[in-house]
Amino acid sequence: QICLSLVKLLFYLAHSPLGSIVLLDFQPRQFVMVDGNLKVTDMDDASTEELSCKEDNDCTLDFPTKSFPLKCSVVGKCEGINEKKNLFNAYRYFFTYLLPHSAPLSLRPFLSDILNATGDLRYGINETLEAFEKVLHLYKSGLYLQKRPLLLKDYISLKGFRVVEGEDYKCWPSYSHLGCLLSVHSAEEAAAICNSRSQCQSFIMTQQRTWTGRPLASFQSSLTDLIPDANAVVYIKRSASSG
Repeated sequence: QICLSLVKLLFYLAHSPLGSIVLLDFQPRQFVMVDGNLKVTDMDDASTEELSCKEDNDCTLDFPTKSFPLKCSVVGKCEGINEKKNLFNAYRYFFTYLLPHSAPLSLRPFLSDILNATGDLRYGINETLEAFEKVLHLYKSGLYLQKRPLLLKDYISLKGFRVVEGEDYKCWPSYSHLGCLLSVHSAEEAAAICNSRSQCQSFIMTQQRTWTGRPLASFQSSLTDLIPDANAVVYIKRSASSG
């Protein structure tokens, strides 16, 4: 969410009515999340000036660990230097820390492609935004799910009940520090996750939704303390419910 919101912001800066805007003091502390969107808190160090040049050799974009040769345009400006400077800073301050983690396994190659392409500046901001939106579409639609045997048939569903919330086994990345609360596309995906964890005996599809609209599922190791809840459904492994 943070990376996608940042890319949308940089897309706007690259195509702003004032021209391409560069953030000269590009640091994580310069940004804040407001209602799920990343905002710049300080525009004092923003500039629309692009480096002047006479030849391509005047257009080297230097960072502490990498340098990139750029082209000198016919109007004597280094082509795309503001956009590329913003994008590489996004890569080194945000993408490298956030993108490799917590995505479903089948989506990680797409995120690795984004990481590598922005790290080498092979992608501009347009291509980067397009790549992010493709991953988001795969994630929200469930198209990333690999075809596998249907596992929900191995579960008994109890409508009108839920498990008492409390500390249970923990997993990563969980939306709750008390237990294992994960984003899923459907109850079928939740069943696959529960089957892959030896501690998991049951799960509940909660009413909570993430920023993508996906439901959160709570995974439990205990079958005790079921309480009535007209809006809930508990899914219990048949092997665990035999008693």
